[in-house]
Amino acid sequence: MNWKHALTGLTASLVVVLAFSQPVLAFDEAEPTEKPAAESTETAAPAEGEAEAPAEEAAPLTLPELYYALDNSMLFLCAVLVLFMQSGFAMVESGFNSSKNTINILFKNLMDVCVGVLVYYAIGYGLMYPGDSGNGYFGFAQFGIGEAGDPGPGVLHPQVDFLFQVAFAATAATIVSGAVAGRLKFSSYLIYSIILTGIIYPISGYWKWGGGWLDAKGFYDFAGSIVVHAVGGFAGLAGALVLGPRIGRFKDGKSAPIPGHNIAQATLGVFILWVGWYGFNPGSQLAFGGTDNTNAVMLIATNTTLAAATGGVAAMILGWIMYGKPDISMALNGVLAGLVGITANCDSVTNIEAIIIGGIAGLLVVFGILALEKLKIDDPVGAFPVHGLCGVWGGIATGIFGDYDLGVQILGSVVIPVYAFVTMFALFFFLKMIGQLRVSEEDEMKGLDLSEHGMQAYH
Repeated sequence: MNWKHALTGLTASLVVVLAFSQPVLAFDEAEPTEKPAAESTETAAPAEGEAEAPAEEAAPLTLPELYYALDNSMLFLCAVLVLFMQSGFAMVESGFNSSKNTINILFKNLMDVCVGVLVYYAIGYGLMYPGDSGNGYFGFAQFGIGEAGDPGPGVLHPQVDFLFQVAFAATAATIVSGAVAGRLKFSSYLIYSIILTGIIYPISGYWKWGGGWLDAKGFYDFAGSIVVHAVGGFAGLAGALVLGPRIGRFKDGKSAPIPGHNIAQATLGVFILWVGWYGFNPGSQLAFGGTDNTNAVMLIATNTTLAAATGGVAAMILGWIMYGKPDISMALNGVLAGLVGITANCDSVTNIEAIIIGGIAGLLVVFGILALEKLKIDDPVGAFPVHGLCGVWGGIATGIFGDYDLGVQILGSVVIPVYAFVTMFALFFFLKMIGQLRVSEEDEMKGLDLSEHGMQAYH
């Protein structure tokens, strides 16, 4: 296209824009043939069967109503981002495992959401937020979701609050999927998911976020390093211990890694989780209108980014030193470790402190993976080092860097994970005792896709 054609096209475009943006120009000099209806002082009676026109326009929204709309709309978007993290978990866990277990892992992640939403709606939400009916340790408000109050700044509609909180509950549950991959019966996983989402997680969540006894002591966990991630991580550790390692994972007392079948898929999953974390952490501000909330959200988002990046670099460097070559699986887990470590304190630390927290988390995850291998504990995706170990680090780091009582932070960072571990260990052990925990050796060798579901992910 030469310059004449371009000029002609531009001129034509301007004419069209002017014609549609200012249609009254063609009629400025002409008198209207009849008085506009809006200027008439008389209102015609509506015809039979027609609804009467409203007498006056709706009143403009007040400032509290605008704040209410902004806060609830933004929290809804954050809830969608957190829910989107389920796809990231599904890709990470399936990519880091054998192809013969892909459908099983994807199915478990799907059911964490489907089953989790229903049981959290039925009883979990009422357990986690019992209001005045709680005694600090346990309480129950109602089945389902409560009624909305008057709109205003920082006031959340119970429906959107439920959406945000149930996405967190599903996240806590799905962390365990990777730790028990390749040998757990699907039916047993469903039982676990129901109990953790509907009872175990909501009770410990009440201790902090529902105004329970840990919250009364001053324990701080902004977005869930302890309440969400450590709960899932320690539940995963309990499952891995009771189940025992996959067949062939340890031979003659030595570690024999079972490579993941699709590292590209796992890498994409980590990026999805990173993006979803911008709903997880900034969304936990719960209010978005006004200068203070805006400043807080921006700090939270930046600290989240810095910690994730530093965690990935730290894990890469340490893994490179220890193994002689850079290992992408270590770097990927390092990114997630940094995200987990900063989740409890992302609103309370500086950018430099976020870098330190993320870097230490990246080192811890490498040491944690090595420790599991030495102890012959089979965690195929590193769920415990990432979410359990680095979750505890996040809770303690909040006391070191975040100007909160270190003793109380240590207390909360120990009590909640121990509670999750003990209760889930008891559940997994009971399932083992009745012969309903682990698939047979033949089924495990065949793969859970065929033995549990009768289908294959790849053909």
